[in-house]
Amino acid sequence: MLADALDSLRRQSLDHDVFEIIVIDNGSTDDTPAVVAGMGERLPNIRYFCEPEPGLHSARHRGLREAKGDVLTFADDDIEALPSWLESIVQSFTDPEVDMVGGNNLPMFLEPPPLWLSKLWMHSNLGGRAIPSLSVLELPGGPRQFNPLLVWGCNFSIRKQTLIDAGGFHPDSLPQDLIRFRGDGETHVSRYVARIGSRCIFHPGATVYHKVTPARMTISYFRQRAFNQGVSDSYTELRRRHMEGRKVASWIPVLGVARRRLRRIRGRLRAAMAKEPELRSLHRATMRGFAEGFDFHQQAFATDPEVREWVLKPSYL
Repeated sequence: MLADALDSLRRQSLDHDVFEIIVIDNGSTDDTPAVVAGMGERLPNIRYFCEPEPGLHSARHRGLREAKGDVLTFADDDIEALPSWLESIVQSFTDPEVDMVGGNNLPMFLEPPPLWLSKLWMHSNLGGRAIPSLSVLELPGGPRQFNPLLVWGCNFSIRKQTLIDAGGFHPDSLPQDLIRFRGDGETHVSRYVARIGSRCIFHPGATVYHKVTPARMTISYFRQRAFNQGVSDSYTELRRRHMEGRKVASWIPVLGVARRRLRRIRGRLRAAMAKEPELRSLHRATMRGFAEGFDFHQQAFATDPEVREWVLKPSYL
């Protein structure tokens, strides 16, 4: 998949002299170094770095430190970008008031998806649809201002200084044995951009295809994803309470946040569940996974001084 992603960058309409490609290897055990080296002749503007500190935020911050440009575009290794991707991003940033840019993340299913998966599309008042748990988004229309919370990590462009001012990314996508140190990732940065009132632009040309593997089209995947989201939501609420100077030692009052989140999940699935037994199983699995993840993190915060110190860390840069 990495080779496909890099090859899509080779086909960009933007002059290769005005952008660089930085590959951060966050402790992989496959042939990532060889894949990058093999692209060297076709992509002379590529650079490779190994970042041993585990966590997506560590990899992103290494990219931030190594980048020469004033605009950063973060992508995952399972995307394929349209040829217009980078040119559209550059065009959007010609407006000095724009601090963030996103586009569509169209699904590329590597196998035909199960029928129940098609029932998970959420339709918005913007006229488009999304499955947030798969980071796929389809919006119609031309360039316009839109919500920074719809700019997801697989297709995330931001001014370097804005990211630094935000304090960088929060922890995300850690190995499962370190999941207690997970945070809310790029969501923190998006909320920062919204809070300071900067412009965030959607550009249809800044579109990528996001691959959906067979492993992500299973109920067990969505259960694990819900568990991880429970950890992230617990982290967000604990930090918020700390910033507001409110007591965060006890996990019991924060369960109200979990219940509100679970009600939203239940509401999206209720209508379809009546006819689809798979969706009933999905509903039970995600509800249970989210509650377990939230409870797991709350108790880790209450009992593990290392987790508590990590959650309340001022910055992860």
